[in-house]
Amino acid sequence: MIVVGAGPVGMTAAASLATAGIPTVVIEATPQPQPDWRASTFHAATMELLEHIDITGRMLSEGLVVPKYQFRDRRDGLVAEFDLGVLSAETKFPFRLQLNQQRLVQFLFDRLRADDLVELRFGSRLVAVENTAEGVEAVIQTATGEQRLRGSYLIGADGAGSTVRKQLELAFEGVTYSERFLIISTPVDLREQVPGIAEVNYVADPVEWLFILHTPEAWRLLYPVPADVSTEQATDPAEMQRHLQGWSPREDGYPIIDHQIYNVHQRVAESFRSGRVLLVGDAAHVNSPVGGVGLNSGIHDAMDLTRRLVRILAEGADEDAELDTFNSCRRRIALEYVQADTQRNTDRLRETDPESRRTNQRELRALAADPDRARDWLRRVSLLESVRKFGIGTPPDKHELEGAQS
Repeated sequence: MIVVGAGPVGMTAAASLATAGIPTVVIEATPQPQPDWRASTFHAATMELLEHIDITGRMLSEGLVVPKYQFRDRRDGLVAEFDLGVLSAETKFPFRLQLNQQRLVQFLFDRLRADDLVELRFGSRLVAVENTAEGVEAVIQTATGEQRLRGSYLIGADGAGSTVRKQLELAFEGVTYSERFLIISTPVDLREQVPGIAEVNYVADPVEWLFILHTPEAWRLLYPVPADVSTEQATDPAEMQRHLQGWSPREDGYPIIDHQIYNVHQRVAESFRSGRVLLVGDAAHVNSPVGGVGLNSGIHDAMDLTRRLVRILAEGADEDAELDTFNSCRRRIALEYVQADTQRNTDRLRETDPESRRTNQRELRALAADPDRARDWLRRVSLLESVRKFGIGTPPDKHELEGAQS
């Protein structure tokens, strides 16, 4: 098996395959695991799935358990608070776990490099891939020249700019936001700045909304950068400090540990499958980070696909039935859950119409006040609903298979 991409999704796929006894080669263009820390939220369904590759325990030992989160308004303060504890009868992880994705990458890297079934090839760049009569063939560029690899299947987990997807000539349909998002980390405990603030907060504002969350290392604030503001201007220390002070003045200022600015897309590949080449994670779909489901859904892709591949290779399951169902189900979830919910979350925060803003506040308060509705809401946003409804790597369903083939 060949996996392209050694980020959290690609390495999750490799770990899942190795757990089932399937030899896997992981191809990664960079010379070592990357320290990207943008994603930091892990939901209940993801924690359940990662138990199968024995990673959840390490995550819990380092992560920050956050049972409650808030919707706030920059002008009006607290709007509604949601308690994930209402899901305790459905999952043993009724919370959000805050942990920088680079820690998950390190855990997976430690595991894979100690596994004789996994070969990690860092510093190797994919340049071509094609389906063959026997499986797939990949051409990679290494420090010593080009090499050809052959495998039964190839999993493209190589990010939003996926070479695998481009080689397959699959359209990446959707939009790119005109604004970029800037995320800043500070060691200042923001609970001292705003008493009562939760450790995860969505703060609406018609001019500059915010997404504020706590990780084990720091507090983070994310806000939009208008298209007409240059990256240099937006990331100037004085300018970042101005935005932080504008949210909550602090006489001593805010030390800034780190920052990242990036483009935001809402895109889904036209297909997650081309023969024996499959796409997962950001290679298959990208979305606004408001909601913290992008990395989670990518991990779900990886677990769904690898379970199907194991069933094909080890049990003789029908290849087309399994992989068409993977494509149909995961693409549907990307569109109906991940894309829909993150867009709704982002639109709610940046709404400019006063009446619509008041309507949003009324709806959120009513939702939080009704235990049954709140439970349904939290089941959906924690991705438990999509996993319970569609399963992860479950045998093909005739209805879904027909949808994939239509």
